[in-house]
Amino acid sequence: MIAEILSGVEKTRVDTEKNLLDVLDKLHGIREEAIDPTHVFPLSQVFEGLLLKMGEKGNDGGQFFTPREVIRLIIQVLNPAPGQTVYDPSCGTAGFLAQAYDYLLPQCDTPDKLHNLKRRTFFGREKENLIYPIALANLILHGIDEPHIWHGNTLTGQEQYGGLFAQAPPQYNIVLSNPPFGGKEGPEAQSRFAYKTSATQVLFLQHVLDSLATGGSCGMVLDEGVLFRTTETAFVQTKRRLLDSCDLWCILSLPGGVFSAAGAGVKTNLLFFTKGQPTEKVWYYDLSDAKVGKRTPMTLDRFADFLAVLPTRADSARSWTVTRDELEKRGYDRKAVNPNARATGDNRTPAQLLTALEAQGQALQTALGKLRELL
Repeated sequence: MIAEILSGVEKTRVDTEKNLLDVLDKLHGIREEAIDPTHVFPLSQVFEGLLLKMGEKGNDGGQFFTPREVIRLIIQVLNPAPGQTVYDPSCGTAGFLAQAYDYLLPQCDTPDKLHNLKRRTFFGREKENLIYPIALANLILHGIDEPHIWHGNTLTGQEQYGGLFAQAPPQYNIVLSNPPFGGKEGPEAQSRFAYKTSATQVLFLQHVLDSLATGGSCGMVLDEGVLFRTTETAFVQTKRRLLDSCDLWCILSLPGGVFSAAGAGVKTNLLFFTKGQPTEKVWYYDLSDAKVGKRTPMTLDRFADFLAVLPTRADSARSWTVTRDELEKRGYDRKAVNPNARATGDNRTPAQLLTALEAQGQALQTALGKLRELL
């Protein structure tokens, strides 16, 4: 594992025999019984803080960081259980997998469950040479003894190192994903999928559908373009396959600024679906009007009302239900457009606007007259 974490370092120099002996002594001391467990959690939090800084706009890690509160919400909604396998096909710095471990750890009340959690639960794929070892280090610091991360291009299947993925199952119980937005893929990637398109996120959606076990659930981030675009055949075919093979039971519309800190101002949605039964209706929840910025991040309390109405999937000022027939009539346009939203535009006629302006002008003249009297 240490070798894989250091695989992204271009040069590792040990220039004397004494330095080599010092390195070996340090490595010999790294074993579980020699590490104070009270130090591991703070280290993992420090590492998460570094990843957050990497994820800010203008830094190299921007495309790899998903806000942790969004990740925690997705995991809370899916509610994974010990014994289930968890997979992220574009894991980046492994934030989804690390947070899933934190969620599952309190539920592992026997040695067997804990052993299985640390060694046989978490699987992911990452392409970037510099990010792959960071993901491994992040998972090790969180307490996952055997993170099964495959190093290579998920969409083309081109492998750089698959040794840690040797015992991976063909399909998974829980899939968590935030695929890259707006990428373009060539013929090599497209040839592996039924519906050909250069859109990276659509190919990843097809991969997720292939990777999800029957009865398994997925929570993933998708940009709004995938939901409403109906002009490209592959987009429509992929969305139809999603509705045919899975129950798409919830779409949560996020504000446009959730990913702006990472340099992506695109509008996004959270999709939740379970494989095995076709979709009959989709429950939408609209948070698109929430104000999100650097000083007002998307914290978990913003989702309180969503979590409160989710169990019944009731209609409200922010939520509504769309049937499968309606989606088909719209050509599989699944954009979240809230029919219950209050109109915020000005509906006054031109004559009414002129009357209002005249009244304001008269009030202004009266105020100016009183000010002149005081001079």
